[in-house]
Amino acid sequence: MVAIYCRDHHQCRGELCESCAGLFSYAMARLDHCPYGADKPTCKVCPVHCYKKDVREQMRQVMRYAGPRMLFSHPVLAIRHLLDERKPVPAARRR
Repeated sequence: MVAIYCRDHHQCRGELCESCAGLFSYAMARLDHCPYGADKPTCKVCPVHCYKKDVREQMRQVMRYAGPRMLFSHPVLAIRHLLDERKPVPAARRR
């Protein structure tokens, strides 16, 4: 999603711009420390907010823009993401 957003908003081809690369790195670091692990629900339905408030808003903008466009570039991932939103939220695990 970040790559789609960066390509269309920052005219980057191939690599992410510096700000989008930082956002992506932050997201990956937070996902690595998520109490849900591999069973993490989508951000929209997750009871635990992993991101700081300002980064969460930035990621929300990225997802709002790139989500519908994923149907064209990555249809299987987009459909899996929609199905994941409908799954019940599992109990958080301690790491």
